[in-house]
Amino acid sequence: MAKESMKARERKRERLVAKYAKKRAELKAAGDYEGLQKLPKNASPVRLHNRCKITGRPKGYMRQFGVSRINFREMANNGLIPGVKKASW
Repeated sequence: MAKESMKARERKRERLVAKYAKKRAELKAAGDYEGLQKLPKNASPVRLHNRCKITGRPKGYMRQFGVSRINFREMANNGLIPGVKKASW
């Protein structure tokens, strides 16, 4: 499990990105790069990092399911993810 402070920091970044998205798009369209630099650093979408929705694990993230590889395997083995089954040939 990730530290709660790390998960909270990531949620805070997501809120900042959403808050400044419109203003960022307008500044980019106008070519005002000085205005872009005045925005908060964490308002940049590049600073976001995908995390597992269950544990907050930052590595081994599977975009299609929104969880880490470890949780994906557990959920798939328990039949909690529809359409996913263990490979056998």
